[in-house]
Amino acid sequence: MAKMGMVFDLKACIGCNACVVACKQENSLPDGVFFTRTLSHDYGEYPNNKRVYIPTICNQCEDAPCETVCPSGATYTREDGIVMINSQKCIGCSSCAVACPYDMRTMLSDEMFQKGLFGTGQLTPFEEQGYDRYIAGTAAKCDFCSQRVDAGLTPACVSTCPTNARIFGDLDDPDSAPSQAIEKRGGRQPLPEKGTKPKVYYID
Repeated sequence: MAKMGMVFDLKACIGCNACVVACKQENSLPDGVFFTRTLSHDYGEYPNNKRVYIPTICNQCEDAPCETVCPSGATYTREDGIVMINSQKCIGCSSCAVACPYDMRTMLSDEMFQKGLFGTGQLTPFEEQGYDRYIAGTAAKCDFCSQRVDAGLTPACVSTCPTNARIFGDLDDPDSAPSQAIEKRGGRQPLPEKGTKPKVYYID
């Protein structure tokens, strides 16, 4: 069985945030909710100062603390390694959000769905058709656009990236694009000391 993962190429990321916009649209995310973000870090001194962009996302941990602490079984891992949330089982206790060392969980509130993206309290047709997938009072996070993966597509953030800074594929396949990138350029996992075994890697 495949083990889906992602590699972020820090040299290729230009901080355009096309990934963030694509994620918001694909997942019909309400105002204030982001499944992926692009951070920036400035270093050095003028005139030799530089900036690096750092994409972040749910790391789909192999030993996911969010799954371990979930009292209702709402958080589970698919056979392909993607960590999912069953909103019907989620009791909104926030244990998963507290347990995640990467701060990649969001607790959904009624207000998020009521005020709308424009803050007017009037939802657009786009919001109306998209919000049905969520339940206020539950947790939400990135699932690598599992509906797209099931259809043989890459996550929206990957397909939208203009510089191919996001590399997605089967980590169990040594010939896959992410596996090759990790091997050839020394891929590193975020916060390996946490022992979560992320399926997301960074190369620079």
